Formats: sequence, C-alpha cells, structure tokens
Amino acid sequence: MKIRFLGTAAAEGIPAVFCNCEVCEAARRDKALRRSRSQVYIDDVMSVDFPSDAYMHAVEHGLDYSGLKYLLVTHSHMDHFYAHDFCLRGSKYSRNSKFLEKTLTVLGNSEVMDVFDECTRREMDEETASGFELVRIEPFGEYVLGPYRVLTLPAVHSPREQCMLFYVEKDGGRGYLHLYDTGPFDLKNLDFLVEKGAVVGAVAFDCTFVADKSKNAARHMGLPDDLLIRDALAERGLFAADTKFIVTHFSHNSAPSAKILAQMECDYGVIAAYDGLTIEI
Repeated sequence: MKIRFLGTAAAEGIPAVFCNCEVCEAARRDKALRRSRSQVYIDDVMSVDFPSDAYMHAVEHGLDYSGLKYLLVTHSHMDHFYAHDFCLRGSKYSRNSKFLEKTLTVLGNSEVMDVFDECTRREMDEETASGFELVRIEPFGEYVLGPYRVLTLPAVHSPREQCMLFYVEKDGGRGYLHLYDTGPFDLKNLDFLVEKGAVVGAVAFDCTFVADKSKNAARHMGLPDDLLIRDALAERGLFAADTKFIVTHFSHNSAPSAKILAQMECDYGVIAAYDGLTIEI
C-alpha cells in the first residue's frame, strides 16, 4: 500500500486561521512550516477523512478524486469531514470522465451520516446522490472493501459521537493503523487486532501536544501517550522490526518546530509527518 499524509495539522491548521502567534506568523512567512488539515490517502482509491482542505490537497499533489472509491471517516468534525464538497461530484459540477468511479462508499458513524444528509440536502440532486453508498459503522467491526480489510476501534474524542480508529490492510498483507483523533484509550482495545490477526506495517499517532509532557487531555495525545501505545502494540506482537511509527496531527499551540520534531525522531525512532509525506508498506 502507498500511504500519503496530505494534511498533518490539528483542526486550526498551521498557520491557524485566526491566529497571529509566533508559530503562525513564521508559517505565513515560510511555506515549509505550513500544515493543512488531516487527510490520509491510500493507493489513490481510499481516503481516511475528507477535510475542508481536501480540494487544496488535490491541487497541491496532483490528485484526481474521480478515482476515489472508499472514504473512511473518523468523525463528523469539519476538519475531518467536509461533506459540502460531495454536492460537486455530479450534475454540472463534474463532467464524468472515463476514470470516475460510479460509487463512492463512505464509512462513518451515525453522526457522520447525519452530517452528510444535512450538508448535501439543499444542493445535491438525485442522480448525484445515487453515486454514494453510506455505511454506518460501529467499533470492533470488520468491513471488506474490494481488496481491503478494515477493522474499527473506538476513539476517545467527543462525548457527542463515537469516533473511530481504523486498521486497513490490503490482500491480507501488513496493515496501516490510524490512531487519531483520540485521547488515551483502553489498551485492551488492541486485543481486538490480535484476535483478527492484524500485523501493523505502519501506525500513525495523534501527537497534537508534540513532546510536551505537561499537557494531558481527553481528546488528543502527545508523544508520551504515543509511546505507551507503541509499547502495548509490542507486548501484543502486533508489529515487526521494520514497522514505521509516524507522529502527526500537530497543533500550533505546541510549537512543532523542525528542531523539536527532528530531536523526537532521533530520540524515539519515530517519523514526524509533514504534508506530502509518502510511505509504502
């Protein structure tokens, strides 16, 4: 699988939309410091989340979303699910090319389904709507999408909805484990991956708080939390010697400078994601 990290910031982006702190001002001056909202793209046919920055990601990285077949949605917050754009998948907005997938399958919780309906009901015509298959998912589920197997785990992020974590594997090979947006969760949840025979080739951790040990919240994590989960994965034999450990979803509030992230990579054997990072497993 080819996995591309198109966006690696928390909800506000870097620079944050309405912020003029030192970190955000520096990012406005230097393109290399900028980060957009979270989206992970797999094999050019699957996306984990579809934020308000998805259009910019397509332009920046030369993507053609007409080939998108599967969308996994972690939760309904707009930095992860901007459903208004799906009105543009048909009618006069999209002159169907020969590459356009007839159906886009969207997996998400009940709140995601409600947000899709609310955001599209005013502008989406019946023909465009017929191109979507909406699949309501639950934690500890197993879903088959063509050559992909998707396992779901519960995230700890919002009291208003059951947010999701995903494990994705292709053709029975090693998989990608997507662990954000979430705060620290019950490590026993990982036993589900063991039961299902998962072998993790790459894992992406929520690292909103970067290396700041003083911050601990119910909705997100930092490096200390990530390392605890990595230890739990190791105890369960869920990864191999060459498994890639990626930290991402950085907030400007924790000042994810190049120097700090490089030190984390050196000290802890992780990969600090940046917009456009591509890995293969």
